Amino acid sequence: MQKSVFVYMLMLVFFIGGCWPSEKNKNHTGWKAGTARAKITPEKNIWQAGYASREHAAEGKITDLWAKALALEDSTGNRAVLVTTDIIGFPKPVADRVRTRLQAEFNLSPAQIILNSSHTHSGPVLADGLVDIYPIDINGDENILAYTKSFENNIVKIVANAIQSLQPATLYFGNGVTRFQVNRRNNNERTLASQTELKGPNDFAVPVIKIVDGQGNIKAVAFGYACHPTVLSGYDWCGDYPGFAQIELEKMYPGTEALFFQGAGGNQNPLPRRSIPLAKQYGLTLAAAVERVLSEDMKKLSPTLVTAYSEIDLPLLTPPTKEELQKVIDETDVEYIKRWATRLKKQIESGKPLITSYPYPLQVWKIGDVPVMSLGGELLVEYSLGLKNMFGRDIIVMGYCNDVMGYIPPVTVLREGGYEGATSQMAFGLPCPWSEEIEPLIYRGMENLASQAGIVPSPAESK
Repeated sequence: MQKSVFVYMLMLVFFIGGCWPSEKNKNHTGWKAGTARAKITPEKNIWQAGYASREHAAEGKITDLWAKALALEDSTGNRAVLVTTDIIGFPKPVADRVRTRLQAEFNLSPAQIILNSSHTHSGPVLADGLVDIYPIDINGDENILAYTKSFENNIVKIVANAIQSLQPATLYFGNGVTRFQVNRRNNNERTLASQTELKGPNDFAVPVIKIVDGQGNIKAVAFGYACHPTVLSGYDWCGDYPGFAQIELEKMYPGTEALFFQGAGGNQNPLPRRSIPLAKQYGLTLAAAVERVLSEDMKKLSPTLVTAYSEIDLPLLTPPTKEELQKVIDETDVEYIKRWATRLKKQIESGKPLITSYPYPLQVWKIGDVPVMSLGGELLVEYSLGLKNMFGRDIIVMGYCNDVMGYIPPVTVLREGGYEGATSQMAFGLPCPWSEEIEPLIYRGMENLASQAGIVPSPAESK
């Protein structure tokens, strides 16, 4: 009898120690959330990203720069991590290295990771990004290479810390509004003060996800806006208006992690601009829009999470010939365009063909019943409006995710030309503009991913 009791107790201990964690995870009925951050302000004054007109490296600091992570786990144990950063964008090699490490170390697939950049133009250059803009070899600069490695390590570190800090939470969603974005293609910045009417298109939405802990305190706020962080253009590190918005929200809600994600702001500028007080003003304005949403009733999100990811080949137009590139070299007085043409001409002469398409990242999450649609590149606002017309107004659309390889214009802008439609590819190193085929390919790709995630088009919106 005593032996039987001992065996029974031993089996019970084994059951509790070996089986309960999985059963507990299986029967868990709510969300878990965790956050982490790392300071990514360069210790050395390397070059800044975003303006080809800059003539030297950074000089000082207005605000620190941050990378932040929000880890989510649903009631069945499915996980996803949103990473937000004060950089201009993730170059594909950097994003690929980070995601490879996250998959190896935490079993997170690309579908489970969103790497979003605020697109501040007062952040650091990373290796493999905007290689022709600067009068230095950024892939040969020891300080830039060291910073890039440190940056990648920081991203992996904050994801690890966010996962380790997962705790029971409740998630809510709401949509706010603020209107300091201006469509830069359809409004002249120089005559803005005399204009009585601004032309669109625009998307003034401020999507907000609120994470509340078990004690009822706001643990984190993830929020977005579709507008270039180009208020500032000097030589000091700064998160621009998104940085000031996050600082303000963390003052309003002590102990809260505020994470900003960039939307489809490729053709949206904060205007007027070019002063620190204006950057602060727009940050405070955005923070006020978020605070209003947090103070009202928000939609409670059921603890279900679905993720999907794909890369589609976006076609380019016919690449330039060696002779055409030589003509550019001979005739242009813009130094980065000359460097672009010289690099491509050398590539042709080496026997390596220029690319004719690009692997473009698309991603869909479904958090509760809220679709999150993430796309790479400098996504123009027309795509946000188009996706909302397809899937409903209360979806979240992010641009600048996982790879920023160039502007992503709709067909109308490709036909109009201009910087976003025709010439910006030189700043990003692409050999030529996109084909008009890209817009239907992107929408078709997002429809396929949405279907995989159980998201159906909204008939009321698509009529």
